[in-house]
Amino acid sequence: MALWDRIKESASTMQTQLNAKKNDLKSGGFRDASMAMCALVAAADGSIDPAERQRVASLIAGNDVLQNFPADDLQRRFNDYCQQLTNDFEFGKVGMLQTIGKVAKKPTEARAVIQIGIVIGGADGHFDNTERAVVRDACFAVGISPNEFDL
Repeated sequence: MALWDRIKESASTMQTQLNAKKNDLKSGGFRDASMAMCALVAAADGSIDPAERQRVASLIAGNDVLQNFPADDLQRRFNDYCQQLTNDFEFGKVGMLQTIGKVAKKPTEARAVIQIGIVIGGADGHFDNTERAVVRDACFAVGISPNEFDL
């Protein structure tokens, strides 16, 4: 199977698993960790260009699981996190990983946040090394082995 097909299949599988747990994913901690993850993936290479930001914002708006939350609230949080990463990527990244780490004691939410990172990163069919690295960092923040997600 071609790499492109494996990436698309993996993102699709992750989204299916997320949809199955939609009713369990309604906490504020999950919301915040998910938006931090989305911002980290968008800024994985150290910067966020407007096209990337818009692409991720569209993916957030269209994600069934994230529809548990008001779209304008998600958009505001995503933009705030992106701004923090734009202002100082390394310091912002530490803050995002701390926010993600807050769901560590809730395994369903922790895995869902990682899955959202994979879905967002793989949505364009190219889950590159910088995107994989930030998702791997998020795995460590929530105490899950990256191997569980083939990272």
